[in-house]
Amino acid sequence: MTAQTPIRIIIADDHAIVREGLKQILADSADMVVSGDAENGADAIKLARKDEADVLLLDISMPDRSGIEVLKQIKKEVPKLAVLMLSMHREDQYAIRSLKAGAAGYLNKQSAPAELVDAIRQVACGRKYISAALAQELANQVGDENRAVPPHETLSDREYQTLIMIASGKTVSDIAGELSLSVKTISMYRSRLLQKMKLRHNAELTHYAIKNQLVE
Repeated sequence: MTAQTPIRIIIADDHAIVREGLKQILADSADMVVSGDAENGADAIKLARKDEADVLLLDISMPDRSGIEVLKQIKKEVPKLAVLMLSMHREDQYAIRSLKAGAAGYLNKQSAPAELVDAIRQVACGRKYISAALAQELANQVGDENRAVPPHETLSDREYQTLIMIASGKTVSDIAGELSLSVKTISMYRSRLLQKMKLRHNAELTHYAIKNQLVE
């Protein structure tokens, strides 16, 4: 990118305050311009289709569908668009899943504004962006070919999301409402993940999540 062609950015986050905060941060960078914003996954996909943006800042927790689902759909339709995932979750929870799904990078929302700007510039140039901590985690995994795969890494993205939400104290009904899915569908995800992880009930699931530092 050059000064004559600023980086065009789409912001997708369901919280208006967060969107406005990101806009203010990026307004201080002369080489960037926010070309659009979306409050849900469906709108993010529509914007990605019609807006010739360079980077999409995508919250991993969207109200109508998971950010990873939105990411996968966008990478199918607009493969050249660099997607930088934003999240309040720690990197070891969703970063690797996001990168495998096609994200150009993953950034915690608690990161400093300067790190966000740097990450955008990197992914806009076709590079990947990961933090030093995540780079170390990836190096550890590559270097240990005999590493046993933890049960939670065998889950689908939706099953993993259900695991985290249950372990955070949310009921099946809470999760269904938050993800705009039926209680039956969430119950199915719960049953699948319990079976895959060889757990019997929510108490064991929560104990596993805490023990493996998947939730605070």
